[in-house]
Amino acid sequence: MTGRSIVALLVALLTASPALGQSPAPAGRIKLVGGMAFVVHEGQRIPAAVGTPVYEQDSLATGADGRVGITLRDDTRLSIGPQTTIEISRFVYAQSDSQFAFVLKVVQGVVAYVSGHIAKLSPDAVRLETPSAIIGVRGTRLVIEAGR
Repeated sequence: MTGRSIVALLVALLTASPALGQSPAPAGRIKLVGGMAFVVHEGQRIPAAVGTPVYEQDSLATGADGRVGITLRDDTRLSIGPQTTIEISRFVYAQSDSQFAFVLKVVQGVVAYVSGHIAKLSPDAVRLETPSAIIGVRGTRLVIEAGR
């Protein structure tokens, strides 16, 4: 291939695939914040605020007086209590492709979970992890306390 052919091929690939240069869609957004709370996104600690997007691989942490409420794109709801750290390890909600996955790691603290559409459409795609257990979800509400 000549240099011109390679450039033409690269341009064709980039224009045919608009998703290549786009940011991923957030997994959800913060709906409620009280006290000290942070989102760790790509290594940066960001103060949590109502409307802050939360992405796959983000962590959230609260201080002694912190509380955070999150609604994910599939309508899963998470309420995070004081002195809690979680990570949204995996989040895929692509109804058009029937691809679903949600993995939540509760590192420490207390989290209330209300299942959304992923748990209803593909129960095996939801996994809640703690330091000592892995929980499979079948469409439910529960509270997890870890590492206290």
